[in-house]
Amino acid sequence: MAARDEDPELNEPPSKSQRKRDAEELKDLGDELTALPATDLEALPLPEKLRDAIDLARRITAHGAAARQRQLIGKILRKVDVEEIRAALEARALARRLEAREFHRVEAWRDRLLAEGEPALAALAAAAPGFRDRFPSQDGCVGAHSWGQPLDSRLSNPSAPDKPPASCCRQFSDAASTF
Repeated sequence: MAARDEDPELNEPPSKSQRKRDAEELKDLGDELTALPATDLEALPLPEKLRDAIDLARRITAHGAAARQRQLIGKILRKVDVEEIRAALEARALARRLEAREFHRVEAWRDRLLAEGEPALAALAAAAPGFRDRFPSQDGCVGAHSWGQPLDSRLSNPSAPDKPPASCCRQFSDAASTF
């Protein structure tokens, strides 16, 4: 007996609705690729024909022509291994999420330093061992760093109370690289 006779679902072609859903999914992937910055697009493993179609889609401004170009990109994607492209896009998205999480963590430390002052600085020095090496203290005092001022005067700016001084922004950048 043939496999088709045993289980009819094994050899049936996908339904028309399923083919349409697959085509729409590939068209959405094409839209996502078209929206990527040029530097991120260059990093993806794309065939030259697909890359050219995406570049052309970016230049098209007419609605009807843009829709036709999106259809063409979807058609080209049907002939390409999209799993590799999806994996690269997912890795890119994961890296962006991790960067955002890390930045939020550093911002939380900054806010804590602004709110608590010296105790938060001591906690930061204990939590991040590289912090002490990067910003050594003077006379063994955690609060008297080589910046030359106490913590609260470094973090406040009387000329613009709602905006930190430029030196504070530089220190924030330096501290962020410590984590």
